[in-house]
Amino acid sequence: MTDEGRVATGGFLEEDVEHLSNSGEGAMAAETIWNKETVPKVMKIVSTRLQQRDLITLLLVNPSIHHTLLSHPSLWLVLDFHEMSNAGDRLVSALSLPRYRNVKHINLEFAQDIEDKQLENVKSKCGDSLLDLEILNLNGCQRISDKGIEVVTDTCPKLKVFSIYWNVRVTDVGITHLVKNCRFVVDLNLSGCKNITDKSLHLVADNYQELESLNITRCIKMTDSGLQRILLNCSSLQTLNLYALSTLTDEAYKMISRLPHLRFLDLCGAQNLTDDGLSCIARCKNLVSLNLTWCVQVSDVGVIAIAQGCRSLELLSLFGILGVSDRCLEVLSSFCSNTLTTLDVNGCINIKNRSRDQLLKLFPNLMCFKVHS
Repeated sequence: MTDEGRVATGGFLEEDVEHLSNSGEGAMAAETIWNKETVPKVMKIVSTRLQQRDLITLLLVNPSIHHTLLSHPSLWLVLDFHEMSNAGDRLVSALSLPRYRNVKHINLEFAQDIEDKQLENVKSKCGDSLLDLEILNLNGCQRISDKGIEVVTDTCPKLKVFSIYWNVRVTDVGITHLVKNCRFVVDLNLSGCKNITDKSLHLVADNYQELESLNITRCIKMTDSGLQRILLNCSSLQTLNLYALSTLTDEAYKMISRLPHLRFLDLCGAQNLTDDGLSCIARCKNLVSLNLTWCVQVSDVGVIAIAQGCRSLELLSLFGILGVSDRCLEVLSSFCSNTLTTLDVNGCINIKNRSRDQLLKLFPNLMCFKVHS
């Protein structure tokens, strides 16, 4: 038999394995070959596609699989306890195991029973396991306060991605601990943290000048001052979420033009954004996604400026804007007809030609007609 006829059994031919299997000794040898050669190769392929829970279940199948899985550290870099009960105790137990000593990603999004005391337990019992942590998701963990932020960030010097969406207990004090303890953050989600102020944005701007993604949706105490500091210092931003920040004005919006790498911009509910501000944003040539839902002061003038300046647009929402008409869509079609795949003009009553068929004539690649719901 040629080399092509060999199977993944340590170089044995299929007939070799069959012959060995015909005797008791041969059966044992065949099983040994299978366990030592085939199982590791199969496990290496399959395990990377499994959920954490299934991966852990595989450890119990037999000693060979257990050894094989534990011999691949890359399989044990993620701990996912999102929406689980007793997540704090589970986290401490997991981090106490040798296989998680180099964990890089912990997801506790909407996990139950996560509060400051659990994070204190993590630090005191297995803080060394967090030294390589790069991604920490605390979204929806509303029992965590500034103290919890201090404790957990003190053990994660390599943190790059931090998310604490929908937490009304965290204040500027917590963000002070974050920027002091974690110097390499490039992705920060503070969405819904209603008690942080411009002071936090000043700290972020002064300490994270390589920041690539920032979400301050519904951070209602933010003003132009905080955003302007960000736009002055963080020129590497690619994603910026400013959803439902009605107090911001054109003085800040105009400075978004300072972000040459910006690709995703969410301005939903920007009530004070005018055509002047939007015309400045049109200088962001790499913009691919722009949400202008309920930007009620915008007209055709601003959208035309966007069409002429941002020719790589793939998503645009004009939902609820009464000041736009068919004219802006005609210009948009001239510059972005080949790139736009999502366009929402629902509620734009002065756009008369807004049926799906009419829009597809202008933008043949459209696949989605609704962004806002």
